[in-house]
Amino acid sequence: MQTTLYDLSPIFQVLLIGALVASVPALWVYLRNRSSSSLSRYHALVVITLFLTFDLVLFGAFTRLTDSGLGCPDWPGCYGNASPLGATHEIAMAQSALPSGPVTHSKAWIEMVHRYMATSVGALITLMVILAWRGRKQESPFALSPWWPTATLVWVCIQGAFGALTVTMKLFPAIVSLHLLGGYVLLALLMAQVAMGAVSRAATATISQAAPSWIHRWAWAALVMLTVQAASGAWVSTNYAVLACAEFPGCQGVMWPPMDWKAATEIWRPLGLTASGDHLSFQALTAIHMAHRLLAGFTVLVLGSLAWALWKQPALKKPAQWLTALLVMQLATGLSNVVLGWPLLAAVMHTGGAGAMVMVLVWVIVASRTRPVGR
Repeated sequence: MQTTLYDLSPIFQVLLIGALVASVPALWVYLRNRSSSSLSRYHALVVITLFLTFDLVLFGAFTRLTDSGLGCPDWPGCYGNASPLGATHEIAMAQSALPSGPVTHSKAWIEMVHRYMATSVGALITLMVILAWRGRKQESPFALSPWWPTATLVWVCIQGAFGALTVTMKLFPAIVSLHLLGGYVLLALLMAQVAMGAVSRAATATISQAAPSWIHRWAWAALVMLTVQAASGAWVSTNYAVLACAEFPGCQGVMWPPMDWKAATEIWRPLGLTASGDHLSFQALTAIHMAHRLLAGFTVLVLGSLAWALWKQPALKKPAQWLTALLVMQLATGLSNVVLGWPLLAAVMHTGGAGAMVMVLVWVIVASRTRPVGR
Protein backbone atom coordinates (compact mmCIF):
# COMPACT_ATOMS: atom_id res chain seq x y z
CA MET A 1 0.00 0.00 0.00
CA GLN A 2 1.51 3.29 -1.17
CA THR A 3 1.46 6.05 1.42
CA THR A 4 1.89 9.75 0.70
CA LEU A 5 4.78 10.98 2.83
CA TYR A 6 3.35 14.49 3.31
CA ASP A 7 -0.38 14.94 3.64
CA LEU A 8 -1.14 18.39 5.04
CA SER A 9 -4.92 17.95 5.07
CA PRO A 10 -5.10 17.21 8.84
CA ILE A 11 -2.58 19.87 9.90
CA PHE A 12 -5.15 22.28 11.34
CA GLN A 13 -6.79 19.50 13.38
CA VAL A 14 -3.38 18.40 14.72
CA LEU A 15 -2.55 22.01 15.62
CA LEU A 16 -5.92 22.35 17.34
CA ILE A 17 -5.31 19.23 19.41
CA GLY A 18 -1.89 20.60 20.41
CA ALA A 19 -3.42 23.94 21.36
CA LEU A 20 -6.08 22.23 23.48
CA VAL A 21 -3.41 20.20 25.28
CA ALA A 22 -1.34 23.37 25.83
CA SER A 23 -4.35 25.23 27.24
CA VAL A 24 -4.35 22.99 30.34
CA PRO A 25 -0.88 23.98 31.69
CA ALA A 26 -1.36 27.57 30.47
CA LEU A 27 -4.62 27.88 32.42
CA TRP A 28 -3.01 26.23 35.45
CA VAL A 29 -0.17 28.78 35.38
CA TYR A 30 -2.64 31.66 35.12
CA LEU A 31 -4.88 30.46 37.95
CA ARG A 32 -1.96 29.80 40.31
CA ASN A 33 -0.38 33.17 39.58
CA ARG A 34 -3.37 35.40 38.84
CA SER A 35 -2.59 37.63 41.83
CA SER A 36 1.11 37.89 40.88
CA SER A 37 2.77 40.26 38.47
CA SER A 38 2.74 39.58 34.75
CA LEU A 39 6.48 38.92 34.95
CA SER A 40 5.97 36.24 37.60
CA ARG A 41 3.31 34.61 35.45
CA TYR A 42 5.69 34.68 32.50
CA HIS A 43 8.48 33.01 34.50
CA ALA A 44 6.01 30.37 35.71
CA LEU A 45 5.01 29.71 32.10
CA VAL A 46 8.67 29.25 31.12
CA VAL A 47 9.18 26.78 33.98
CA ILE A 48 6.14 24.65 33.05
CA THR A 49 7.20 24.73 29.39
CA LEU A 50 10.66 23.49 30.36
CA PHE A 51 9.11 20.68 32.41
CA LEU A 52 6.86 19.61 29.54
CA THR A 53 9.72 19.83 27.04
CA PHE A 54 11.74 17.47 29.22
CA ASP A 55 8.74 15.12 29.22
CA LEU A 56 8.64 15.44 25.44
CA VAL A 57 12.31 14.42 25.17
CA LEU A 58 11.61 11.38 27.37
CA PHE A 59 8.57 10.42 25.31
CA GLY A 60 10.57 10.91 22.12
CA ALA A 61 13.09 8.40 23.45
CA PHE A 62 10.23 6.04 24.33
CA THR A 63 8.87 6.44 20.79
CA ARG A 64 12.23 5.61 19.25
CA LEU A 65 13.01 2.72 21.59
CA THR A 66 9.64 1.05 21.01
CA ASP A 67 10.21 1.31 17.24
CA SER A 68 7.17 3.57 16.95
CA GLY A 69 8.82 6.29 14.88
CA LEU A 70 7.05 5.04 11.74
CA GLY A 71 3.83 4.10 13.52
CA CYS A 72 2.18 6.64 11.22
CA PRO A 73 4.26 6.61 8.02
CA ASP A 74 3.13 10.05 6.83
CA TRP A 75 3.27 13.56 8.33
CA PRO A 76 1.74 15.45 10.16
CA GLY A 77 -1.23 13.08 10.62
CA CYS A 78 -1.78 9.36 10.37
CA TYR A 79 -2.70 8.18 6.88
CA GLY A 80 -4.11 11.63 6.23
CA ASN A 81 -6.13 11.69 9.49
CA ALA A 82 -5.66 13.78 12.61
CA SER A 83 -5.56 10.66 14.82
CA PRO A 84 -5.24 6.88 14.44
CA LEU A 85 -9.00 6.61 15.01
CA GLY A 86 -9.57 7.73 11.44
CA ALA A 87 -6.91 5.38 10.10
CA THR A 88 -8.07 2.13 11.67
CA HIS A 89 -8.48 0.38 8.32
CA GLU A 90 -5.09 1.42 6.94
CA ILE A 91 -3.28 0.50 10.17
CA ALA A 92 -5.04 -2.89 10.30
CA MET A 93 -3.98 -3.62 6.71
CA ALA A 94 -0.36 -2.68 7.40
CA GLN A 95 -0.33 -4.70 10.61
CA SER A 96 -1.84 -7.79 8.96
CA ALA A 97 0.74 -7.59 6.16
CA LEU A 98 3.60 -7.30 8.66
CA PRO A 99 2.50 -8.07 12.26
CA SER A 100 5.89 -7.19 13.77
CA GLY A 101 6.49 -4.27 11.43
CA PRO A 102 6.68 -0.54 12.12
CA VAL A 103 2.92 0.08 11.81
CA THR A 104 0.62 -1.27 14.50
CA HIS A 105 -2.29 0.29 16.38
CA SER A 106 -0.22 0.82 19.54
CA LYS A 107 2.76 2.25 17.66
CA ALA A 108 0.50 4.61 15.72
CA TRP A 109 -0.91 6.00 18.96
CA ILE A 110 2.57 6.36 20.49
CA GLU A 111 3.76 8.28 17.44
CA MET A 112 0.73 10.56 17.32
CA VAL A 113 0.84 11.29 21.07
CA HIS A 114 4.45 12.34 20.56
CA ARG A 115 3.33 14.71 17.79
CA TYR A 116 0.52 16.12 19.94
CA MET A 117 2.99 16.75 22.77
CA ALA A 118 5.43 18.46 20.41
CA THR A 119 2.65 20.65 19.02
CA SER A 120 1.53 21.63 22.52
CA VAL A 121 5.08 22.62 23.50
CA GLY A 122 5.22 24.73 20.35
CA ALA A 123 1.93 26.39 21.37
CA LEU A 124 3.28 27.20 24.84
CA ILE A 125 6.46 28.69 23.38
CA THR A 126 4.32 30.77 21.01
CA LEU A 127 2.43 32.06 24.05
CA MET A 128 5.78 32.89 25.68
CA VAL A 129 6.74 34.95 22.64
CA ILE A 130 3.44 36.87 22.69
CA LEU A 131 3.71 37.65 26.40
CA ALA A 132 7.38 38.60 26.18
CA TRP A 133 6.86 41.09 23.34
CA ARG A 134 3.76 42.53 25.01
CA GLY A 135 5.73 43.15 28.21
CA ARG A 136 8.99 44.27 26.60
CA LYS A 137 8.55 47.84 27.92
CA GLN A 138 7.99 46.70 31.47
CA GLU A 139 10.28 48.51 33.90
CA SER A 140 12.11 45.66 35.62
CA PRO A 141 15.77 44.67 35.96
CA PHE A 142 14.68 41.03 35.62
CA ALA A 143 12.71 41.25 32.38
CA LEU A 144 14.30 38.96 29.79
CA SER A 145 14.80 40.10 26.24
CA PRO A 146 11.88 38.93 24.07
CA TRP A 147 14.45 37.68 21.60
CA TRP A 148 15.11 34.70 23.88
CA PRO A 149 11.63 33.17 23.49
CA THR A 150 11.63 34.23 19.84
CA ALA A 151 14.84 32.27 19.22
CA THR A 152 13.28 29.36 21.11
CA LEU A 153 10.22 29.46 18.83
CA VAL A 154 12.42 29.45 15.74
CA TRP A 155 14.31 26.47 17.12
CA VAL A 156 11.15 24.50 17.93
CA CYS A 157 10.01 25.04 14.34
CA ILE A 158 13.34 23.62 13.16
CA GLN A 159 12.76 20.69 15.50
CA GLY A 160 9.35 20.16 13.92
CA ALA A 161 11.00 20.01 10.48
CA PHE A 162 13.45 17.39 11.74
CA GLY A 163 10.53 15.46 13.21
CA ALA A 164 8.87 15.41 9.80
CA LEU A 165 12.11 14.31 8.12
CA THR A 166 12.53 11.54 10.69
CA VAL A 167 9.33 10.00 9.35
CA THR A 168 9.60 10.82 5.66
CA MET A 169 13.27 9.75 5.44
CA LYS A 170 12.47 6.44 7.18
CA LEU A 171 14.51 6.88 10.37
CA PHE A 172 17.63 8.10 8.57
CA PRO A 173 20.21 7.83 11.39
CA ALA A 174 21.76 11.30 10.91
CA ILE A 175 18.33 12.96 10.94
CA VAL A 176 17.13 11.03 14.01
CA SER A 177 20.37 11.86 15.84
CA LEU A 178 20.07 15.55 14.98
CA HIS A 179 16.45 15.50 16.13
CA LEU A 180 17.51 14.17 19.54
CA LEU A 181 20.34 16.70 19.83
CA GLY A 182 17.88 19.42 18.82
CA GLY A 183 15.72 18.40 21.76
CA TYR A 184 18.68 19.00 24.07
CA VAL A 185 19.25 22.43 22.48
CA LEU A 186 15.60 23.27 23.15
CA LEU A 187 16.05 22.25 26.79
CA ALA A 188 19.16 24.47 26.99
CA LEU A 189 17.33 27.49 25.56
CA LEU A 190 14.45 27.14 28.00
CA MET A 191 16.72 26.39 30.96
CA ALA A 192 18.78 29.50 30.21
CA GLN A 193 15.63 31.61 30.48
CA VAL A 194 14.57 29.91 33.72
CA ALA A 195 18.05 30.30 35.20
CA MET A 196 18.43 33.95 34.18
CA GLY A 197 15.16 34.79 35.92
CA ALA A 198 16.01 32.81 39.06
CA VAL A 199 19.60 34.04 39.35
CA SER A 200 18.62 37.66 38.76
CA ARG A 201 16.06 37.52 41.57
CA ALA A 202 18.56 35.85 43.89
CA ALA A 203 21.16 38.47 43.08
CA THR A 204 19.03 41.24 44.56
CA ALA A 205 18.84 39.39 47.84
CA THR A 206 22.51 38.43 48.20
CA ILE A 207 24.91 36.05 46.60
CA SER A 208 27.60 36.05 49.21
CA GLN A 209 30.37 34.84 46.96
CA ALA A 210 30.68 35.09 43.18
CA ALA A 211 32.09 32.04 41.46
CA PRO A 212 35.58 32.47 39.99
CA SER A 213 35.70 33.03 36.23
CA TRP A 214 37.34 29.69 35.53
CA ILE A 215 34.19 27.92 36.77
CA HIS A 216 32.25 29.58 33.96
CA ARG A 217 34.80 28.49 31.34
CA TRP A 218 35.00 24.99 32.77
CA ALA A 219 31.22 24.65 32.64
CA TRP A 220 31.23 25.65 28.97
CA ALA A 221 33.93 23.06 28.26
CA ALA A 222 31.88 20.45 30.11
CA LEU A 223 28.81 21.32 28.04
CA VAL A 224 30.80 20.93 24.81
CA MET A 225 32.09 17.54 26.01
CA LEU A 226 28.61 16.45 27.01
CA THR A 227 27.29 17.48 23.58
CA VAL A 228 29.89 15.32 21.86
CA GLN A 229 29.03 12.42 24.13
CA ALA A 230 25.29 12.90 23.55
CA ALA A 231 25.89 12.90 19.78
CA SER A 232 27.80 9.65 20.18
CA GLY A 233 24.97 8.18 22.25
CA ALA A 234 22.40 9.26 19.69
CA TRP A 235 24.48 7.56 16.98
CA VAL A 236 24.56 4.35 19.05
CA SER A 237 20.80 4.42 19.63
CA THR A 238 19.72 5.36 16.11
CA ASN A 239 21.92 2.64 14.62
CA TYR A 240 20.76 0.06 17.21
CA ALA A 241 24.38 -0.59 18.20
CA VAL A 242 23.81 -1.00 21.95
CA LEU A 243 23.70 -4.78 21.76
CA ALA A 244 26.93 -5.05 19.76
CA CYS A 245 28.63 -5.50 23.14
CA ALA A 246 26.84 -7.45 25.85
CA GLU A 247 29.40 -7.28 28.63
CA PHE A 248 31.56 -4.70 30.39
CA PRO A 249 34.41 -3.72 30.44
CA GLY A 250 35.14 -6.14 27.60
CA CYS A 251 33.20 -6.70 24.41
CA GLN A 252 32.56 -9.98 22.63
CA GLY A 253 34.93 -11.77 25.02
CA VAL A 254 37.91 -9.47 24.41
CA MET A 255 38.94 -5.97 25.40
CA TRP A 256 39.34 -4.72 21.82
CA PRO A 257 37.05 -6.57 19.35
CA PRO A 258 37.26 -6.33 15.54
CA MET A 259 35.83 -2.98 14.40
CA ASP A 260 35.15 -1.19 11.13
CA TRP A 261 35.75 2.48 11.90
CA LYS A 262 35.34 3.66 8.30
CA ALA A 263 31.76 2.40 8.01
CA ALA A 264 31.00 3.47 11.58
CA THR A 265 31.86 7.08 10.81
CA GLU A 266 29.87 7.33 7.57
CA ILE A 267 27.25 9.87 8.59
CA TRP A 268 25.00 10.33 5.55
CA ARG A 269 23.54 6.88 4.86
CA PRO A 270 20.23 5.01 5.30
CA LEU A 271 19.45 2.95 8.39
CA GLY A 272 21.30 -0.37 8.35
CA LEU A 273 23.21 0.40 5.17
CA THR A 274 26.53 1.94 4.19
CA ALA A 275 26.75 4.95 1.90
CA SER A 276 27.36 2.56 -1.02
CA GLY A 277 24.18 0.60 -0.23
CA ASP A 278 25.78 -2.47 1.38
CA HIS A 279 24.50 -3.81 4.69
CA LEU A 280 26.19 -2.23 7.70
CA SER A 281 28.52 -4.81 9.22
CA PHE A 282 28.50 -6.00 12.81
CA GLN A 283 32.08 -4.72 13.07
CA ALA A 284 30.81 -1.22 12.23
CA LEU A 285 28.13 -1.45 14.93
CA THR A 286 30.82 -2.57 17.37
CA ALA A 287 32.94 0.47 16.50
CA ILE A 288 29.96 2.78 17.06
CA HIS A 289 29.37 1.19 20.46
CA MET A 290 33.03 1.28 21.53
CA ALA A 291 33.44 4.92 20.49
CA HIS A 292 30.63 5.84 22.87
CA ARG A 293 32.34 3.92 25.69
CA LEU A 294 35.68 5.61 25.11
CA LEU A 295 34.11 9.06 25.01
CA ALA A 296 32.16 8.24 28.17
CA GLY A 297 35.42 7.93 30.11
CA PHE A 298 36.52 11.45 29.13
CA THR A 299 33.04 12.84 29.78
CA VAL A 300 32.88 11.39 33.29
CA LEU A 301 36.32 12.83 34.02
CA VAL A 302 35.36 16.34 32.85
CA LEU A 303 31.92 16.42 34.48
CA GLY A 304 33.10 14.71 37.66
CA SER A 305 35.92 17.22 38.15
CA LEU A 306 33.48 20.09 37.53
CA ALA A 307 31.08 18.68 40.13
CA TRP A 308 33.95 18.43 42.62
CA ALA A 309 34.89 22.08 41.94
CA LEU A 310 31.28 23.23 42.30
CA TRP A 311 31.01 21.66 45.76
CA LYS A 312 33.56 24.25 46.94
CA GLN A 313 31.42 27.18 45.78
CA PRO A 314 28.71 28.00 48.36
CA ALA A 315 26.38 29.50 45.73
CA LEU A 316 26.71 26.45 43.45
CA LYS A 317 26.32 23.51 45.82
CA LYS A 318 22.82 22.72 44.57
CA PRO A 319 23.87 22.18 40.92
CA ALA A 320 26.91 20.27 42.23
CA GLN A 321 24.55 17.84 43.99
CA TRP A 322 22.40 17.46 40.88
CA LEU A 323 25.39 16.93 38.61
CA THR A 324 26.87 14.29 40.92
CA ALA A 325 23.58 12.39 41.18
CA LEU A 326 23.01 12.51 37.43
CA LEU A 327 26.53 11.25 36.72
CA VAL A 328 25.91 8.24 38.99
CA MET A 329 22.56 7.61 37.29
CA GLN A 330 24.10 7.84 33.83
CA LEU A 331 26.78 5.33 34.72
CA ALA A 332 24.20 2.95 36.20
CA THR A 333 21.76 3.18 33.28
CA GLY A 334 24.56 2.99 30.70
CA LEU A 335 25.89 -0.22 32.24
CA SER A 336 22.34 -1.58 32.54
CA ASN A 337 21.78 -1.04 28.82
CA VAL A 338 24.79 -3.24 28.10
CA VAL A 339 24.61 -6.05 30.64
CA LEU A 340 20.80 -6.30 30.90
CA GLY A 341 20.11 -6.27 27.17
CA TRP A 342 18.93 -2.67 26.66
CA PRO A 343 15.91 -2.56 29.02
CA LEU A 344 13.39 0.09 28.01
CA LEU A 345 13.32 1.91 31.36
CA ALA A 346 17.11 2.19 31.60
CA ALA A 347 17.36 3.36 27.98
CA VAL A 348 14.74 6.09 28.46
CA MET A 349 16.37 7.19 31.72
CA HIS A 350 19.76 7.33 30.00
CA THR A 351 18.40 9.70 27.35
CA GLY A 352 16.63 11.77 30.00
CA GLY A 353 19.72 11.88 32.19
CA ALA A 354 21.74 13.46 29.39
CA GLY A 355 19.03 16.10 28.95
CA ALA A 356 18.98 16.78 32.68
CA MET A 357 22.76 17.25 32.71
CA VAL A 358 22.45 19.75 29.86
CA MET A 359 20.03 21.73 32.01
CA VAL A 360 22.31 21.61 35.06
CA LEU A 361 25.31 22.80 33.06
CA VAL A 362 23.31 25.68 31.59
CA TRP A 363 22.24 26.52 35.15
CA VAL A 364 25.91 26.63 36.20
CA ILE A 365 26.91 28.71 33.17
CA VAL A 366 24.25 31.31 33.91
CA ALA A 367 24.87 31.37 37.66
CA SER A 368 28.66 31.57 37.35
CA ARG A 369 28.57 34.55 34.99
CA THR A 370 26.06 36.54 37.07
CA ARG A 371 27.58 38.95 39.56
CA PRO A 372 25.73 40.29 42.60
CA VAL A 373 24.23 43.76 42.20
CA GLY A 374 26.69 46.46 43.22
CA ARG A 375 29.85 44.56 42.39
